[in-house]
Amino acid sequence: MAAQVSFSVESPRGSGTVSVESERMGDGEPLLLLHGIGHHWQAWQPVLEILAAEREVIAVDLPGFGASPALPDDFAYDLATVVPVLGALCEALDLDRPHVAGNSLGGLLALEMGRGKLARSVTALSPAGFWTESERRYAFGTLLAMRQGAESMPLSMIEWLSRSPAGRAALTSTIYARPGRRSPEAVVAETLALRGATGFRRTLAAGRQVLFQDDVPGLPVTIAWGTRDRLLLRRQGVRAKRAVPAARLVRLPGCGHVPMSDDPALVARVLLDGSR
Repeated sequence: MAAQVSFSVESPRGSGTVSVESERMGDGEPLLLLHGIGHHWQAWQPVLEILAAEREVIAVDLPGFGASPALPDDFAYDLATVVPVLGALCEALDLDRPHVAGNSLGGLLALEMGRGKLARSVTALSPAGFWTESERRYAFGTLLAMRQGAESMPLSMIEWLSRSPAGRAALTSTIYARPGRRSPEAVVAETLALRGATGFRRTLAAGRQVLFQDDVPGLPVTIAWGTRDRLLLRRQGVRAKRAVPAARLVRLPGCGHVPMSDDPALVARVLLDGSR
């Protein structure tokens, strides 16, 4: 069962209390899972049981997403604020430098946690921050369109669309290569999560200046990219490998931007291998 933990955090703009929702299961070395912008911890559900057979898995709703409340009003959603929040979360959950894996925004945060010595290994699936300016504008424009679509549709329309493979494709094909594999319930839930994400616009605004160019030395790093990623194009993986030359770069054949449901067995294997 998901549970919420609250803890105090110091930020560049002051101190405050942050609350984070998380799902925790399994045994073994801890593996912290971070979702992408507009999503929630349930994005990892297709791989949770596989991972939990070998790891203690902690899947979290980032602040301002899913069931986690927004950051305090005077907190920014930039890396300088959110990464220390995640470090404080690890302390609150009694996690001593967990393995960290993330997708999209979560992949960028995982890499930053690795640079800050807050992780013992990093696995990043289509991480943000390796774009050109035109690629960033395209991705942000697409995300804004998805958000506006989710905001404009009544719940009855979202539920109706989710009942057919074509409707699920209309709602989620930007991020999934195989949207028909998502259940109607999952598609409704993630569309509502996108619509209700209180941290969405401030996170997007903070990301305009993000460009990941520094190495992540001293720990194992895996960077994986879906061959059918339509949001962050797979050529960005080559740039990621140049920035982090010791990283293992992995192709995810037939997978989209959020690959966990496109090929759960493959993604779980990449995560387990990356956290060995």
